[in-house]
Amino acid sequence: MKNKSAFILSAFGDEIDDDVEKQFQVLNELDIYYLDLRKAWGINVTDLNDRQIEDLKLACQQYSIKISCIGSPVGKSLITDNMDVTIATLKRILDIAVRLETDKVRIFSFYPPQNQHPDKYIEQSVQRLKSMADLAKTYGIILIMENENGLVGDTPERCRKILDGVRSNNLRFVWDTGNFPHSGVENSVDKGWPILSKYVECVQIKDARLSDRKITVAGEGDGQIFKLLQLLQDHGYRGFLALEPHLQLAEQRGGFTGPSGMLNATKALRDLMNQAGCTEIF
Repeated sequence: MKNKSAFILSAFGDEIDDDVEKQFQVLNELDIYYLDLRKAWGINVTDLNDRQIEDLKLACQQYSIKISCIGSPVGKSLITDNMDVTIATLKRILDIAVRLETDKVRIFSFYPPQNQHPDKYIEQSVQRLKSMADLAKTYGIILIMENENGLVGDTPERCRKILDGVRSNNLRFVWDTGNFPHSGVENSVDKGWPILSKYVECVQIKDARLSDRKITVAGEGDGQIFKLLQLLQDHGYRGFLALEPHLQLAEQRGGFTGPSGMLNATKALRDLMNQAGCTEIF
């Protein structure tokens, strides 16, 4: 049977520059036509006003850019914080997603209290994400939960427990290839693919070394990205590879790479894709 896998590159534009036009100019030069929206004009997507959303839509039309996903910060807060605030923020993000014609919103699994083991908070994470997925369903939006160091969902095993617990078509998984090694997970694809593959909706591309947790371009760290590309291809994956390189700066609510860094990160990923025999579509 012919393999029908296909990969679309997208990118977190704010990794390039705060200014939206500069972001889009670089993306056009790189033949990337999809944006993961985290910040525009230096403003987090959560705080964009209605006029700014309209200006962004016009810029997207001008540069032939579509929004692949809203890279929201929802769930990057303490699991003991007021859930009403989280739901109110999510409602705003879902409204923005509808206006920007995307069906995906990236979310997180919450921070456990300081010095507390994440395993103690899996059930609380499940209950919170259930209510969020129920809300997303009313908008026709899929929430994609990202793995990240320090959150309840930091390892493949804990991510699987959360996803199994929620059991919703409106909660899927976005595999961040750098965050597993950055969390100290060795052989993350060998360990994670058998238990997470059925939930994978998107993939975010960065890499990281286990030895010193340094973030690198794809293929220079321990994220097993080449192997993941092969498995995605064998699995018939048709979806996004979202560049989030974090080559100059990585912080709680974002990162920065710069134009030349994004060029290097894109080249490194496309080189791996070519070696793996991946088909890129635009």
